[in-house]
Amino acid sequence: MSMASPEIAPSDVQIDDEQIGVITAAFEVIKRNKTLVAGLSIILLIGLFSLFGTLLIDPERTEVGAGRPAQSPSSEHILGTDQQGRDVFADLAYGTPASLMIGLIAGVIGVGIGTALGFLAGYYRGYWDTFISLTTDVFLTIPALLVLVVIASMTTVLSIEAMGLLIGFFAWMGPARTIRSQVLSLRDRSYVDVAKFNGVRDIEIIWRELVPTLMPYIAASFVGTVAAAILASIGLSALGLGPQNEPSLGLTIYWSVTYGALIREMWWWFGPPIVVIVMLFIGLFLMTAGLDQVSNPRLRTSV
Repeated sequence: MSMASPEIAPSDVQIDDEQIGVITAAFEVIKRNKTLVAGLSIILLIGLFSLFGTLLIDPERTEVGAGRPAQSPSSEHILGTDQQGRDVFADLAYGTPASLMIGLIAGVIGVGIGTALGFLAGYYRGYWDTFISLTTDVFLTIPALLVLVVIASMTTVLSIEAMGLLIGFFAWMGPARTIRSQVLSLRDRSYVDVAKFNGVRDIEIIWRELVPTLMPYIAASFVGTVAAAILASIGLSALGLGPQNEPSLGLTIYWSVTYGALIREMWWWFGPPIVVIVMLFIGLFLMTAGLDQVSNPRLRTSV
């Protein structure tokens, strides 16, 4: 009796083909969306600057006394030094990823909690919807920025990770409300009713049907939350309430304001971080607009 050679299950090949098809379709959508491509390109350039900057620049150049104070740009210091002798270019190289890290941590926490609560309230309705909607409305009435200022001023040592967690805790209300409204409009669609009629569990309907449908919308909410978190972190750091032991874009602005860089015409100190911040927010805005075009067909300029 001969042994039959093992065969690949057709379902495995089908799954691989579907995955390839989804990836190809997503790539085509991104390639046709010039707004999204432009935003991704700007963020990628900033990310590469942060990556290679931290790899090639000695971190000791960001410390006090690394060079002569208040030196204009030269071959030794590309963007000069600040009043305490820190290399401004090194500050940007190490401060940009720190600000990005705060935004990513807050974005993951805020959108993660908001998405879970939005799906729970919008799909199951009833008690869950009432409780989550009421809790969200209560938290929306709290002035988040004021609370962040109070907490940051009471904290003696605040790290990059702690600031990201702190901002993320106040970033879930917006995604929770918007995603809930989207889920409410999708749960009554015919394909959801058909899935329920065929005995598909609710959790499977959410993961297999609703989450993929709302993924571009969730991604747009994530990018918007990251941008808001970065803005909040820069604002807190510019007030001197952010991490003091680690470089960041807001901390660079804080020291430049403290020592009167604008009055002293030290443009190399306050100018470059402002340029990086503007480019960062332009890139994030373009990404959000591009993802909105993907999630909302009415906004698409081409098919």
